[in-house]
Amino acid sequence: MNRAIFLKSTLIQLASVAVLSIALAILLPKSFFESWGWFSGPAAWLVCAAFTATVLDLPRARTILGAVLAGLPSLIAVVIGLHWLGALIAVLLFGLWCGRIAAVRGGPQASLTGS
Repeated sequence: MNRAIFLKSTLIQLASVAVLSIALAILLPKSFFESWGWFSGPAAWLVCAAFTATVLDLPRARTILGAVLAGLPSLIAVVIGLHWLGALIAVLLFGLWCGRIAAVRGGPQASLTGS
C-alpha cells in the first residue's frame, strides 16, 4: 500500500466530488436530481475519479474501475437514506484502491513511503 497516494487520492477525490456537487447544486434545480440523480451522481463520481487519476498520474482505466467498485457499497447507504455516508465510504475505498495501484506499479512514490 502506498500511503502517500492513498492520502492524496482520498483528499483529491473528496474535494473534487464536493466542488462538483456544490457547483451542480447551484446550477441545477432540485427536480433535476430527483429525476436524473441516479445517472448524474455516478457520472460525476467517475469524472472526479478520472481527474484524480490524471492529477496523480495513475492508470486511468484501472482507477476508474476502482471508482466503480468503490461506489457499489455506497448504493446500500443511498437506499437507506444515508447518501453522504455512502459517499464517504466510497471515497475511502477508492483511496485504498489507488494506494494499491501505486504500490503494485512501484516507482519513486512507493519507495518514498516504504511500501
